[in-house]
Amino acid sequence: MSVLLTRFSRYLAISLTAAALTTPAFALDTVKFMAPGSVGGGYDQTARVLGKALIEANAAKSTTFENKGGAGGTLGLAQFANSTKGDPNALLVVGAIMVAGIEQNKPQITLKDVTPIARLFTEYNVIAVRKESPYKTLDELITDFKAKPSSITWGGGSKGSIDHIGIAELAGKLDVPVNKVNYIATGGGGEVVAQVLGGQIKVLTGGYAELGQYIKNGQIRVLAIGAPERVPGIDAPTLKESGYDVIIGNWRGVYGAAGLTPEQRKEVTDAVVAASNSKVWQDNIQTNAWSPSVLTGDDFGKFVDEEHVRLRAMLVKVGLL
Repeated sequence: MSVLLTRFSRYLAISLTAAALTTPAFALDTVKFMAPGSVGGGYDQTARVLGKALIEANAAKSTTFENKGGAGGTLGLAQFANSTKGDPNALLVVGAIMVAGIEQNKPQITLKDVTPIARLFTEYNVIAVRKESPYKTLDELITDFKAKPSSITWGGGSKGSIDHIGIAELAGKLDVPVNKVNYIATGGGGEVVAQVLGGQIKVLTGGYAELGQYIKNGQIRVLAIGAPERVPGIDAPTLKESGYDVIIGNWRGVYGAAGLTPEQRKEVTDAVVAASNSKVWQDNIQTNAWSPSVLTGDDFGKFVDEEHVRLRAMLVKVGLL
């Protein structure tokens, strides 16, 4: 009897060990994403793709999403920082727009109050018009912009965003006074697209991922892209090759909650890196014309500090700060 019991116990132990090895060891539980912008915008899109990637990589059990736009993303940052302290299952999507928003709005809560996890990619802005627009080329648009600057309504993200800074910098290269630039700030995403398609805004600037479906179905026509070189999958010249030495791009990444232990921070970082290697993430990198640029931990934090210096100087240069 004791021999049979011993054999059964060994069999049970082996079975339990095998089951443990085949069951995914989720690093995170239900990941709560804060996308500090409108639904359909760049922050929101990044959050939802990363959420799918975390699940595919067996790095999280499930995900939830909350959108809180305003003030360049700093309202969402404040809500995130105040409500998630010590929670390893919380992620905030961030980007250059938020850094510029912090420099402009000087909020009490900044990125110093949360935990840097990883930069993920850079997305370069397109300059585009609706299909009914008379502008077929960038040169046609620039000609009218130089002649009658205020007659051209530009649409993009919040005031002082990368979208806004980029157009202000382009104006500077054309000797157009910044105060003559007729820029309409929106929540980005679906909001700016609706105004462009409705004719209230003549030209929009934003990331390709937000506009891809409208470009593919012919509702929006791309005139140029603000990348250092041509981007595969986007049939448009760069601003530089068109004779305008301007690069317009926005990186995106994620921060974790304040007060994470070193072990928790490592678990969150490892989960995000695993997600960035998943098929769903790589497929979206290609579909959305994102340029991968993964940077983690303290190196990412140092990069963000440098971005504060760079963007502050640009805001001053183009008269927005």
